[in-house]
Amino acid sequence: MNTLLTCPNDGAPHIRVEKLTMAYGTTVIQRNLTFSICRGEVFVIMGPSGCGKSTLMRHMVGLKEPARGRVLYNNRDFWQASPDERQQIMQKCGILYQSGALWSSMTLAENIAVPLQEYTDLNQAQIREVVALKLALVGLAGYEDYFPSEISGGMKKRAGLARAMALDPEILFFDEPSAGLDPISSRLLDDLILELSASLGATIVVVSHELASIFNIASKAVFLDPESKTMLAYGIPQELLESCSEPKVRAFLQRQAFNVGGT
Repeated sequence: MNTLLTCPNDGAPHIRVEKLTMAYGTTVIQRNLTFSICRGEVFVIMGPSGCGKSTLMRHMVGLKEPARGRVLYNNRDFWQASPDERQQIMQKCGILYQSGALWSSMTLAENIAVPLQEYTDLNQAQIREVVALKLALVGLAGYEDYFPSEISGGMKKRAGLARAMALDPEILFFDEPSAGLDPISSRLLDDLILELSASLGATIVVVSHELASIFNIASKAVFLDPESKTMLAYGIPQELLESCSEPKVRAFLQRQAFNVGGT
């Protein structure tokens, strides 16, 4: 069996991408992408700017239909499922967009309450309790009544993460979570991702070209190449750095020495 489509413990990936081609009209972005994401992994989609990382995430979360190929969740083909089944799958996923995507006219508590009001039968008191818990999990206890304009960029990312976790998802997607953050805030967010992975057992998928974050958090990664328009590597980033036969992958990962250093 193709090792890109199996996991070491039970052989059943949480997410599986098979022969996926992404295109806008006749313009192909990436073709023949095939890999698996095991339950509980922190999986990074990496590569240079413009290679299609965020586009791949859009295909995986149901925002863009593939030109060809499949995306499977627990062996269920997402794009062949009924609209109700797709909604059920997506309700088990939380998404942190690059900007945080918080409503500026709402407090943090109101932002986090939106999915709870939309998809649960919780009353207002129960919703307030869940909101307080989620904010506490990301280190923002006591910030319920703050507006997004009143907090820092790193805090906005954490608030966006609290909203992504509102429905206790099995899978969390992060689109360039370190974008726009200073190195200290970026490292704190990396640490938070690892803490959540360990405590919640969620599968986490991260789009990133930030090498410090990739080496800090990734259990496994896939490398997308904008020139050949396909994946050139799949595996543990440190092992890819040491032994990958693809020069483009090594060149991308060897920048780590200049960006991370000994910290």
